Amino acid sequence: MAEEVKTENAEAEQVQLSLQDIATMVQIIDICSKRGGFEGPELEAVGGLRNRVVRFLNAATPKDGDAPEGAVPEVEEATEESAE
Repeated sequence: MAEEVKTENAEAEQVQLSLQDIATMVQIIDICSKRGGFEGPELEAVGGLRNRVVRFLNAATPKDGDAPEGAVPEVEEATEESAE
């Protein structure tokens, strides 16, 4: 019976992921990259993931002041210049 209660509580508690969490992930990728945390062969996959996440954030972030200021930090898409 105790196991049934634990299972029901676990199912009722849904995992939440906010835009702030996703923006923080981009910042972590940037920090790891600057500190040399990725090997050469990994950079293409890491960079591709980062770019997809940034595009998602840009599409999902409310525009025209709909969100409180600072709710989602600004993240920049990688360009040829910033990649060098």
